[in-house]
Amino acid sequence: MRVETATEPATPGAPNEDFVSVALPAGGQGGAVVVLDGVTPPPDNGGCVHSVPWFTARLGGALIELSVSRPDLTLAGCLSAAIARTADAHRDTCDLSHPLTPQATVVAVRWTAQTVEHLVLSDSVLLLEGADGTVTPVLDDRLDRLRAAGTRVAPLRNLEGGFFTAAADPAVAARAVTGRTGRPAVRALAALTDGAARSVELFRADDWPTAFALLRKEGPAALITRVRSLEAADPMGTAVPRGKPYDDATAVLVEW
Repeated sequence: MRVETATEPATPGAPNEDFVSVALPAGGQGGAVVVLDGVTPPPDNGGCVHSVPWFTARLGGALIELSVSRPDLTLAGCLSAAIARTADAHRDTCDLSHPLTPQATVVAVRWTAQTVEHLVLSDSVLLLEGADGTVTPVLDDRLDRLRAAGTRVAPLRNLEGGFFTAAADPAVAARAVTGRTGRPAVRALAALTDGAARSVELFRADDWPTAFALLRKEGPAALITRVRSLEAADPMGTAVPRGKPYDDATAVLVEW
């Protein structure tokens, strides 16, 4: 089995708001991956005294632990419990009702010898490579659909008819895209924050099979290098307008 991860902040030396963790419990029959992309806070830090990296470390740490210690829970149940645990850790010091209280996008995958279970919330990406080599993206496309319609998305965060991220409300876990696939039907998978998916989603220089081929051949660090080269070729966002010229980027590859 091959497991590789890579993560890089948008600016060298700056805090990285992404989180990645892989767990391979004793016994060798299963495992789990969690990737979070922390949402950059507003100037008032969303009414929270903690940083986004503090939040993603708490939420990601709780989610990876629950994913392997509570096989009786679905991944949505694990995420709900992890959000509740994280909220309890700072509800006495922070305004968790603020619409931009620290939050994150989520990709979680858990596998056994029989099944691969997945969860995607907001705009991070899961890629599943089938036994025949077909690469299938698993996406929560609500945010993309709102943007494509020209909708102002900020007021619709974590609201009905809008899009959802993991913040302080455990009920949001029920909004995630979830599913199960027979383990023999999946020979590899990759989880990407949107910063690592930019060569496909933003610059349109690659498609998902091309990006996955690079991951398999050269590893997650090579995909991030590919994204950085595209960003550097348009540093002011003139050719490809974007909110951030560079973004934190995280990728993980699991291959059986």
